Amino acid sequence: MNLDKLSKWMLPIAPLIAIGIALVANRSGLSDPASACAGVAITCALWWIFECLHIAVVGLLPFVALPTLGIVSHGEVANAYGHSMILLLLGGFLLSAAMERSGAHRRIAINMVRLVGGQGGKRLVLGFMLATASLSMWISNSATALMMLPIAMAVLSQTKDTKLRVPLLLGIAFSASVGGMATPIGTPPNVVFMGEMQKKFGVEVPFATWMAFGLPITCILIPIIWWWLCRKLDDASAVTMPEIEPIAKNEIYLLAVFGVTALLWMTRVGPWGGWTGLLPWDGSKVGDATIALGASLFLFLCPDGLKQGSRLMDWETATKIPWGILIMFGGGMALAMGFDESGLSVAIGQQLTFLKEAPSWLIVLSVCLLVTFLTEITSSTATAMLLLPILAALSIEVGLPPALLMLPGTISCSCAFMLPVATAPNVIVFGAGGIRTDEMARNGLFLNLVAAVVITAVSLTVAKMEWMPEIPASPEETDQAAEGWDLVPPKC
Repeated sequence: MNLDKLSKWMLPIAPLIAIGIALVANRSGLSDPASACAGVAITCALWWIFECLHIAVVGLLPFVALPTLGIVSHGEVANAYGHSMILLLLGGFLLSAAMERSGAHRRIAINMVRLVGGQGGKRLVLGFMLATASLSMWISNSATALMMLPIAMAVLSQTKDTKLRVPLLLGIAFSASVGGMATPIGTPPNVVFMGEMQKKFGVEVPFATWMAFGLPITCILIPIIWWWLCRKLDDASAVTMPEIEPIAKNEIYLLAVFGVTALLWMTRVGPWGGWTGLLPWDGSKVGDATIALGASLFLFLCPDGLKQGSRLMDWETATKIPWGILIMFGGGMALAMGFDESGLSVAIGQQLTFLKEAPSWLIVLSVCLLVTFLTEITSSTATAMLLLPILAALSIEVGLPPALLMLPGTISCSCAFMLPVATAPNVIVFGAGGIRTDEMARNGLFLNLVAAVVITAVSLTVAKMEWMPEIPASPEETDQAAEGWDLVPPKC
């Protein structure tokens, strides 16, 4: 049975499977609300995995099912679909679309490749990977890969080195995924984590704080991936990069807006209280989403310097951003709320108490490996939305700071390197031809394992970050998790 037929059959079968599992769980002692929430979550998961419907359509299911089943009120569910993290992602999408429209991203990529990879061979691959990762920090992984691929194909057409194709194309795909780890807007699972921390624990994760965790992982993984892909590649003669036109005014303006926006994000709350602390009013009311949408609004107002009445951004371009991801994201936020309100996340966490005696590094590594290989067959965003509430409950049960499990779990969602269908960048470069499935799988398996080790090591290194919530003193206090905790720096 091919995938299309399986998807067709799974559409009506998934709810039946979910109802069956929910009834069994209910008879085993799980409460009615938790059992109902489990049924909704299983239905969403199966429809997402088998792509029975568009991801945005599946994202609407929690909005209808959770209030109807008495799990969460319709007002609370609506708030989830309008969460500030969704607006942050919206602002990121608009900034990304504006950069693509101006062509500034192509200029950055070509100049960076020229700077690093002018000699061809290994240095050429490194140049493409650095350019791809740098762009992927700010624009979507798929858009970055789509933009870099034609440049790479033009370079490959000028060289006789047949060994260059696989390392170059895989380098683009993998660095597009790894680059997205570095910033909150780099990939949707990062924003899912920030929303979950804010909603469940009342902890805001500033832009700069995320980068203090994600950027080192990106900086460690890029050289490792480059070394592994190029280990059998010899240096080759220099290749000619595609020519680019002189920089235009709209590119200058766009890059200026992008630079100021990034600076405002990174200095909002630090150092020394950040720029919001200098405002004559309460600057704490300003969030990263405020900056993102403020910058997006400015793009619609700022002339592009090319022709009269033309702006850096127009609504025709804005309509092309992936609005469906925002709806899917809202459904995931609502589902996470259902996990908390129904007690399902706590119930699942209590089933994992056998991990209490395991060392923290083993627990974190297990989470990384689980998420990494699960994301090979599921959407990274869907994986994050379904697993983060469970990881939060698990952290309570095993006595670890929630972020110590949730952060590596989130980052691991971007580490699907094995299968062509695992991520959009993998699909894009595989579609260019010249890469066998077994080549991607062999290289990806090693990098999956390495990434899990690196993420675990970095997570344990920064485990004492001040914004990590303190763990309740006893399991009996875990009910407070659904109502929010009084957060203080962790004792560990």
